[in-house]
Amino acid sequence: MAAITILGAVLVACGLVLMALAAIHRGRLSDPHASPDDPAGTTLEPQRRGVGFLGLKANWPGLLVAAIGAVLLALPFFLGG
Repeated sequence: MAAITILGAVLVACGLVLMALAAIHRGRLSDPHASPDDPAGTTLEPQRRGVGFLGLKANWPGLLVAAIGAVLLALPFFLGG
């Protein structure tokens, strides 16, 4: 049962890493065509980027891996081990 718990923990961690990588590789945070005269162009915060990177479409592989890991973590509890 310890191997199942360890595997579950590893899968949850891998799922979190996959979701983080999906957010990181979505695109540049700053506008590459910003004017140096524009004070808003020097920030890393984009003007029109919402929380779309948190959506299910981009993160479903990470969510799936994390969910499988969570099931494996809970499995010894339900089996009484």
